[in-house]
Amino acid sequence: MNHSEILPLAGAIEACTADIARAGDVPALAACAADARGLAASLQREEAGAALVTRMLSLLNDRIAARLLDLLKDGFRLPPAGWCWLGLGSEGRLEQTLGTDQDNGLVFSASDDGEARQLRELFLPFARAVNEGLAECGFPLCDGGVMAGNPRWCLSRAEWIENFSGWVRTPEPEALLNAAIFFDFRPLHGDSALAAELRHAVSELTRGNEIFLRMMTVNALAAAPPLGRLRDFAIAPEAGGSIDLKKFGSRIFVDAARILALGAGMAQTGTAERLRAVAGAGSVSAADAGAWIHAFHAVQDIRLTVQSAAEGVPGNLVDPSRLNDFDRRVLLEGLRQARTMQQLLRARYHIET
Repeated sequence: MNHSEILPLAGAIEACTADIARAGDVPALAACAADARGLAASLQREEAGAALVTRMLSLLNDRIAARLLDLLKDGFRLPPAGWCWLGLGSEGRLEQTLGTDQDNGLVFSASDDGEARQLRELFLPFARAVNEGLAECGFPLCDGGVMAGNPRWCLSRAEWIENFSGWVRTPEPEALLNAAIFFDFRPLHGDSALAAELRHAVSELTRGNEIFLRMMTVNALAAAPPLGRLRDFAIAPEAGGSIDLKKFGSRIFVDAARILALGAGMAQTGTAERLRAVAGAGSVSAADAGAWIHAFHAVQDIRLTVQSAAEGVPGNLVDPSRLNDFDRRVLLEGLRQARTMQQLLRARYHIET
């Protein structure tokens, strides 16, 4: 992007931020959310790069969620206990794209299990109203129920730690597959100290835990990049010639970086930040980490391009045969780097093919 392109978009982002801060109701926030997605699509069309586009969009979405929480909280009889709204999944990683549902949770302070049960009943109506408000703003309700309005994910700090302890100490494949999203939590609004204490507890649980990390790796390897031995892409017939760039693309990098970071007890949640951190700690080479970060952003870039051109709800499917020759080669090399990451994890945790 040149300066003539950057300045108008920078002004539009600043204006959107101001509009969010001034929004007095949910419809006004919904308009801001639509503007944020429009700005992200414009940035993508101007080739700003996936790292900038996803971070900008995620930060604007953060502000929308925080403003919504402020608007709604006075309408509920919230207890004086400390609480923090958590962003999970792509929101927690600051990697939201143009098509994303909501994944969130709530952590609060309680002295014991009895108080936790009482406080949860007071927080749940508020959390459900926020979930509905976010849906009105264009963030669909999570099909899997991973939302703060679900009693399972509106928990005291001790209850959250108990959940994480269960996932780590009894790493059953199905449970870990569903729980991976929770390890990417980040505070969005409220008492961030609660989230920091929770992150410290999770780091202590996962650091060097070989059994847990091995089971996480087994789950991660279930989604292999669609690469062939005799030809470039190997796409299953039922996929109709298309590749799901989330499931068989960006998610592979996300899963691998999560495993490496959790194993090292790192607090970072973003994929690139995790890879830089583990490289800095010597867990992987700086050269490998750099290649994986570039490949991750390249796959995300193609994914965003597909989404920005979509009519209706943005998706993640791309037909490689419809890409130009350059993007096709970029995608191919990106997926090869994803396979390299998986090969490293396979060797590190002694998982046979």
